[in-house]
Amino acid sequence: MASVTLDALRKRFPDGTLALDDLSLEIADREFVTLLGPSGCGKTTTLRMIAGLDTPSGGRIMFDARRVDQLTPAARNVAMVFQSYALYPHMTVRRNLEYPLRKRRVAPAERAPRVAETAALLKIENLLDRLPRQLSGGQQQRVALGRAMVRDCDVFLLDEPLSNLDAELRAHMRTELVQLYRRIGHTMIYVTHDQAEAMTMSTRMVVLRGGKLQQVGTPDEVYHAPANRFVAGFVGSPTMNFVAGVLTEAAGALRFCSSSLGFVVPDMRRAELAAARSRDVLAGVRPEDLRLEPGDGPGRVLVVERLGHETIVWVGIGDERLCCRAPAQAPLAPDQPVRLTADAGRVHLFDTDGARRLIGRC
Repeated sequence: MASVTLDALRKRFPDGTLALDDLSLEIADREFVTLLGPSGCGKTTTLRMIAGLDTPSGGRIMFDARRVDQLTPAARNVAMVFQSYALYPHMTVRRNLEYPLRKRRVAPAERAPRVAETAALLKIENLLDRLPRQLSGGQQQRVALGRAMVRDCDVFLLDEPLSNLDAELRAHMRTELVQLYRRIGHTMIYVTHDQAEAMTMSTRMVVLRGGKLQQVGTPDEVYHAPANRFVAGFVGSPTMNFVAGVLTEAAGALRFCSSSLGFVVPDMRRAELAAARSRDVLAGVRPEDLRLEPGDGPGRVLVVERLGHETIVWVGIGDERLCCRAPAQAPLAPDQPVRLTADAGRVHLFDTDGARRLIGRC
């Protein structure tokens, strides 16, 4: 196993596209880090450069204290699982698992027990004599994982390995991968655009946008203390509500006012806004931090989404459209008048361009 250091890593393609712009990142030995972001943000490009499949345009890649960005993929001792599984269709599961060992000239007497051990770990012992076309999607995914795991690698790379599975199997495989990580203890770097995977699996998340690093932190840190509007809106489902308003000070209180929401900034947060008084700001409120009260109010229920365990309610107030969570059996119906109030201690305030968070939840 090894730590991974990315130092000012850049990638510009021949057509001029800048896929990655000065990414610097430290990944500790045996850490599970997720690269998260929308399509085209540079996640897979980063993974491919770590693996040696793409050449950086600038910067360095280091495993522990050893620079590897000028080494061939084989010399880096990494294992990679691709989105497409990339199994050899004419080979049985056993031969697919054996293939990396054969390429490295591992003796046959050593190959057999390593294949058996890996198959047992992934619960595919009864599939060893089948061909890939005889396997389900989940079984093929396990074989792809096993082919990467069967040899002793320094870094384990996974490029959206669950994206081809249905929702139920994806949820099941998330738990399988977490348990697998705990058992084998490899350094893992996992690429996904699915925030549920990033939130539930990783020790730290790396959020990218347009080739630039937005935030690095634990899932709790990224969810509860997003660095900017993009991170706040990308992580969380339903997404965070954003309301433009102004900060004003009167009678010793600092207040946020807008056409749809108003609240007093808690005293403990006022020092953070000393330079932001009497100016336009953007409030970010997660659906769970809005309280909905039926009755006379400026809002009208637009849509009620009953999910069984909870109800998602969309409320219109003037030109604003806000989302909040309500109890499963909340007596709500479209066009019903309601009032929304925000938990002031859990509201985030951003600059109007969303580039910087001024304050976050208490």
